[in-house]
Formats: sequence, structure tokens, C-alpha cells
Amino acid sequence: MPDSAIAHASFSITRFLNTAPARVFEAFADPDIKRRWFAESPHHDVEEFASDLREGATERLQYRFRDDTPFAGTTIANTDTVLNLVRDERIVWASKMAFGNADISAALITAELLEAPGGTELVLTFQGAFFEGADGPQIREMGWQALLDRLADTIA
Repeated sequence: MPDSAIAHASFSITRFLNTAPARVFEAFADPDIKRRWFAESPHHDVEEFASDLREGATERLQYRFRDDTPFAGTTIANTDTVLNLVRDERIVWASKMAFGNADISAALITAELLEAPGGTELVLTFQGAFFEGADGPQIREMGWQALLDRLADTIA
């Protein structure tokens, strides 16, 4: 039997945020706030951003790397479908990522917002399948670490 071209991986990241679960949920739900921490970056230009945090809704992000990056001119596109939602408690979504014209991964991502003394314990769990040409789980985990840093800074 040939080896699978798909690499499966999962990881969880736990962050304490010094604010209530309702405020963290708002940072995922409000398109203006989410764009600041999730979409914008000095390394790329956002070409499309549509955020609609409702069960069954599709969210979309497409950006193009800037000229001073290793992947100048290349696009990344994320298409997410919200699968389950409990306000101020959890968000579960399916995500597909494309690099240029090639799909590179599919994932199930869960954000749990747990009330904790003085704030929120955010547990993000990523379960993914990485296809040929994908960045892989270590780089994706680093990406989520950076995104959660930006989330914390945005809601501080």
C-alpha cells in the first residue's frame, strides 16, 4: 500500500485572557474586531474578509503576501463554516486553507471560552489534515500562537 500524502495532526493552545468570556466571544463575533486580530498583518494585504458568526454561516479570508516576504504575490484563502456555537462558551468551525490555487489543509477547530477567576481561559483545539505542499502542524501551531497573541492585544 502506498503511503498517504495526508499528514494528520492536532494541537491545543490554552491562553488566559484578562477579560470576561463575553468580551472574548465578541472578538470572534464582531467583524471589525475580528478583522484586526485575525486578518490584518504587516506581511500581507487583505483582499477579502467576510465574517458571519452564526451556526451554518460561511466566513472567508483571502490575502496576498507582500513583496518583502518569501512568498511575494501568493494568495492564502481560508473558508470556514461555523458548525456549533454557544454564545460566550464555544465556537466550533470547519476550515479549509488554500495556498495559491492548491488546497493545503482541512481542519476542525474549537474555541472554548471557560470562565476563570479574573477572566477567561481560552482553549483552542486544532485537528487537521495537511495535504501535499502544506505548511504542516508546527508552522500552523505557531500561526495560531501569533493570532492568539494578537487577540489578547486587541481585547486588552
